[in-house]
Amino acid sequence: MARVDALTKAAMALTTLSDGGATSGGGVASSVGDVVGQIWDAAVTPVAPPDPAVVAAMGVLALAVVLVTPVWRVARHVITIAHEGAHALAAVLTGRRLSGIRLHSDTSGLTVSSGRPRGFGMVLTAFMGYVGPGLIGLGAAALLRQGYAVGLLWLLVLLLALLLLQIRNWFGLWSVLVSGAALVAVSWWAAPAVQSAVAYAVTWFLLLGAVRPVLELQSERARGRAAASDADILARLTRVPGLVWVGVFLVVTVGAAVLGGWWIVGPAT
Repeated sequence: MARVDALTKAAMALTTLSDGGATSGGGVASSVGDVVGQIWDAAVTPVAPPDPAVVAAMGVLALAVVLVTPVWRVARHVITIAHEGAHALAAVLTGRRLSGIRLHSDTSGLTVSSGRPRGFGMVLTAFMGYVGPGLIGLGAAALLRQGYAVGLLWLLVLLLALLLLQIRNWFGLWSVLVSGAALVAVSWWAAPAVQSAVAYAVTWFLLLGAVRPVLELQSERARGRAAASDADILARLTRVPGLVWVGVFLVVTVGAAVLGGWWIVGPAT
């Protein structure tokens, strides 16, 4: 109820501001501060892990989503968001200028950056896409191992908000907004048990869902339909065959899934 009251106070303060209230500015700042304070407290407060049966059930659910193709075709948009976000992060960290991100209804995506056409920055940017979801899942598993399930959800909301600033098409805007709104709803209104379950489900999905696109990539390459794939871009940049890069993607994603899974289900140290 305290969270709902804080949101209500913020909404009332904004209404007063729109009506020209003399002290509305301070009211808005106070109410927004209350909301931010509650979010911060929830994010940095460790919570007990859910029952092992719940953790296992979330893993099975995530695996089913990955394996059942009709469901996967919808859920894969989440992996695409992480894929393109990883490209963008690598570009920014290596000094490239990020021009924008597009997410498409067929689950493909495009991240555009400018800078040197060759070199470490371009190689890392191309490399990070397919391994990005698994590495994000590994980081999420590390947070869960320390008890920060709610903090993980709010961190994902923050990352989506930052990603939203770079989206350059309507479908991408819709995809990121829907994903962010769902996480906000769970993080703010759901019961603690539901928040933990969702955090574990999302983490399992990132870990397990990172592997299937790599297998799909090689299947497309074998049919001659992926000449502009990340693996083939890396092959042109490094003169290392694309198949080798696909193998590296697979090793990293499977390794992240195994290690992340152990962090989730193994005993905490």
